[in-house]
Amino acid sequence: MPHRGATTGALCPDERVERQGFICIDALRHGLPALHWQIAIGMVGGALVGGALELLAPGFADDFSRLMEPIGLAFVRLVTMAAAPLVLASLVIGVSSVADPAKLGRIGGKTLGLYVLTTALAITTGVLLAVLIQPGSSLTAESAASLREGFAAGAEARLGQATQTDFRSWVISLIPSNPFTALADGLMLQVVVFALLLGLALALIPRERAEPVVSVFGSFNDAMIKVVELVMRLAPIGVFALVAATTAGFGFGVLAALGTYTLVVVLGLAVHIFAVYGPLVHWLSRGAMPIRRFYKSMTSVQLLAFSTSSSAATLPLNMETVRDRLGASDRVTAFVLPLGATVNMDGTALYQGVAAVFIAQVYGLALSPADLGTIVLTATLASIGTAAVPGAGLIMLVIVLQAVGIPPEGIALILGVDRLLDMCRTVVNVTGDAAVAVVVASSEGELGEPRATFLSEIPVVEPGSAVGG
Repeated sequence: MPHRGATTGALCPDERVERQGFICIDALRHGLPALHWQIAIGMVGGALVGGALELLAPGFADDFSRLMEPIGLAFVRLVTMAAAPLVLASLVIGVSSVADPAKLGRIGGKTLGLYVLTTALAITTGVLLAVLIQPGSSLTAESAASLREGFAAGAEARLGQATQTDFRSWVISLIPSNPFTALADGLMLQVVVFALLLGLALALIPRERAEPVVSVFGSFNDAMIKVVELVMRLAPIGVFALVAATTAGFGFGVLAALGTYTLVVVLGLAVHIFAVYGPLVHWLSRGAMPIRRFYKSMTSVQLLAFSTSSSAATLPLNMETVRDRLGASDRVTAFVLPLGATVNMDGTALYQGVAAVFIAQVYGLALSPADLGTIVLTATLASIGTAAVPGAGLIMLVIVLQAVGIPPEGIALILGVDRLLDMCRTVVNVTGDAAVAVVVASSEGELGEPRATFLSEIPVVEPGSAVGG
């Protein structure tokens, strides 16, 4: 019976290997679907089971949610565990191969410029939609009072975590006092700074002296990729547990009360992901990246981002996808994506814009054009320092509210649907990282042919036929 060629390096015995995410087509011969389908099945299954329990057996749903939550969190920690070491190794290797240090500055300037541009566009989109649709007018006074009372404790906890950070302190915080501490704590920007300096130093010393160190990092990089490949085999179970825990503990009554607000946020995210990223990738790459291939390649990454609500947990898979599915070079991938996981938070910025206007509308506060401009500016700057973990955007929202005099305790109004919207906005965040990586790689002449092919593009190989040629 005809069968298709294998993929993914060491996971597949066939030497005629083309990388396809983290799953081998050899597994498909044994009835396993591709990675994005495995994640989708786990996600839908978790939503159905958790949602059914929440609606039919609410008493047991909370116990089930507590049972599933540790399983899901364990999966997130396993994936996140590999992120910082993988960034360190891949970035050191990429930077050490750069003969012209000025090129790094050029890549960095383009990356930061695009990140700030897309973030500003995202927050502007969110503010305009909230002003036009007026989601705050749909919330009754009784519902608002109930939400404030029900989520007051959670809002107070978030207020205690919010701290103002000036630009000077933020710049200083980029420099690690101890690179091993930065690795241990997952401080991605500090890891990037150290990796850049180490890679640059290796590029400047004689090649024969640098080669042993680069070789060690090369082997370490391969090992970390293998770790991620092994962990991703648990993705369906981890995703099922994460989504089941979320839906089983989710109050659908809150969703009904905040339905208009939720729809405005989701609409804004959809507009940004399709009306900004697609054209951006296609036009700025001068047609080298077809829009359809970009979105198709990102499916697994987006599903994982939605399930985990963490850009950091999605980073290893995103790096693999951008490099192998989209054709960006190792150097650009290793620099742009880790930076984006902390600096580029388009989805978070858009959500903060909608939330700020929504809370102001509920409180009956009129926002002037200057206030709206302040929201755009503050949310853009605040998103740069937002941690790549679940729920961090809500803490930064407090800073945005304070900037225009909106009562920060108003976050209690939206706390009930924050987890769901966190999942949605993380999808936008990781897609934006990939889009910028493709554009930067294209501008530097480092966007080549994809190293992976889609299942539908892999030729059928008859049994006994040669795989070479």
